[in-house]
Amino acid sequence: MSVHPLSSKVIACAFEVHTVLGSGFLEAVYLEALYQELTSVGLSCEKEKKISISYKGRLVGEYRADLVVDDSIVIETKCVEKIAMGHIYQVKNYLRGIDRQYGLVINFGGLAVTFRHVFV
Repeated sequence: MSVHPLSSKVIACAFEVHTVLGSGFLEAVYLEALYQELTSVGLSCEKEKKISISYKGRLVGEYRADLVVDDSIVIETKCVEKIAMGHIYQVKNYLRGIDRQYGLVINFGGLAVTFRHVFV
């Protein structure tokens, strides 16, 4: 699997957000700042995109992906000590829910931004 062509631009935006804000804010602050940064560099971005989950043709739940960039990259923002496998599975489920192949978990919780590529 290869990373999405826009992934480096998205990651650069995350680093810019962390450079400006630093550490210690809540996840919602970083989510909004990342949304603003992504749109300011000309990327198409949806915030809190609704994802419906079906089981055997019936709706069984709804989630909201933090960000979807260019209708193809699902981004989950975190503010935790380190990215856990549960965060990866969360993005994989979002990807399956909207039939996409690539996502990112971006963590603003440490001294530096960390991220993980996610593929289905």
